[in-house]
Amino acid sequence: MSENTRHTNEAADGDTGGDTGGHKAGAFDIRMFIGVLLGLYGLVLLLTGIFGTDDAALAKSNGVNVNIWTGIALLVAGAVFISWARLRPVVVPPTTETGTETETEDRPA
Repeated sequence: MSENTRHTNEAADGDTGGDTGGHKAGAFDIRMFIGVLLGLYGLVLLLTGIFGTDDAALAKSNGVNVNIWTGIALLVAGAVFISWARLRPVVVPPTTETGTETETEDRPA
């Protein structure tokens, strides 16, 4: 197994201990987008549950403030996605000037 392939496999597994030559996806990781959106929706629902719930809405849900509980659940889910993206980042492999991965350079002619 070549040295470049070993580094690529380690990067795919999330092991960024060595210098793999790649960079992290960062804010462009889909888990970050999902986490932020879930967090925003959770915050809106939490604020709606705290400040915008009246007795008629509570009567529809048997006295349970559904907006607060759903907002809390969405905030927790958003935090899980953001934590997952930060603890296990996606490492983008380095590319050459032609835009191909460096692994393709190791192919025999």
